[in-house]
Amino acid sequence: MIVEYIIDAFVIILVLLGLFFLFTATVGLLRFPDFYCKLQATGKGDTLGAILILLGVILYNLHDFSLNNFLVCLKILFIIIFIFHANPVATHAITKAGLDADVKPLTKEDIRK
Repeated sequence: MIVEYIIDAFVIILVLLGLFFLFTATVGLLRFPDFYCKLQATGKGDTLGAILILLGVILYNLHDFSLNNFLVCLKILFIIIFIFHANPVATHAITKAGLDADVKPLTKEDIRK
C-alpha cells in the first residue's frame, strides 16, 4: 500500500518537473530577444520536459503490471529515444537555416541602441 503512494509521488514529481521545463521553455521563447537564444531555450526545455513527462507516464503504467502495460511502456520508451535524438537535430537544422538566411545574432551594440 505504501509503495503505491511512493510510486504515485514519483509520477507527480516527474510530470510537474516536465511541466516546469516546458513552461520555462515557453517563457524563454517569449522573453529572449534573439532568434538563436529562443532556439536555445526551446530546444533544451522542450526535450527535457517531454522526456520527464513521458517517464512519468511509463512509471504510472508500470504501476499496474501486465503484458499490455509493459508493451505500452516499451512504445513510450521508443518515443523518448526518438525525441532525445530528433529534437536536438531539428534545433540544429533550424539554426543552420537561420544562418543560411543571414539572420544576424544580437550583439552588445544592438542592445545599446
